[in-house]
Amino acid sequence: MGMENSSAARLSEQLREKIEDSIVTGIYPPGARLDEVELAASFGVSRTPTREALIQLSAEGFIEKRPRKGWEVAEFDAARLCEMFDVMAELESMCARLAARRASEIDLRRIAAAHTACDEAIAGQDPDIYFRLNEAFHLAIYDSSQNRFLIEQTRLLQRRLRPYRRLQLRVRGRMAKSFEEHDRVVRAILAGDGALAATEMRGHVGVQGERFADLAASVALISVKRAASF
Repeated sequence: MGMENSSAARLSEQLREKIEDSIVTGIYPPGARLDEVELAASFGVSRTPTREALIQLSAEGFIEKRPRKGWEVAEFDAARLCEMFDVMAELESMCARLAARRASEIDLRRIAAAHTACDEAIAGQDPDIYFRLNEAFHLAIYDSSQNRFLIEQTRLLQRRLRPYRRLQLRVRGRMAKSFEEHDRVVRAILAGDGALAATEMRGHVGVQGERFADLAASVALISVKRAASF
């Protein structure tokens, strides 16, 4: 029974990610209705994992349930997204600061290996592959903070912002710039300089100014294009 529950949970999680990606990339634009039966048929799954996926997406703010209308994709709120990235930057900067003080030799090797993998991925110019390796790099730094509560809270918000962070990497030149920022974070952590590690990580994760404008424009443009053909 335990294995069945675990399998169902994984299926629901996979389905949630697929729907989430479709929302962020505009395949399901703001205001689009998400029918449980149609989604189940489209993805070749039963209604149970579909329902669970929709409930999770609702909890994360991606969709809303309307009276007599069912599920609808929520409107893109640029201001709220900016606030979430502000908090994400502070949480990750704290992780980097603590990692510089507390990381074990094994932790440092894991961070260095993840950093090298990101470097190798840039040559392929595939933002999705780089994103997965980039995510492993950040998770290694979270874990190196040795603060379980901080790790839990950072992972929760990271999960919520995950699709938007992936979208960021599709902006021209962003992958190379991201790696340069990683390099400064790694150097600070290896040097045991917590203050510098925190500053570099905060600048890396924050999306103020041009970076936020690029992200907001990307989401808005994709949504408009998809809405026009929906």
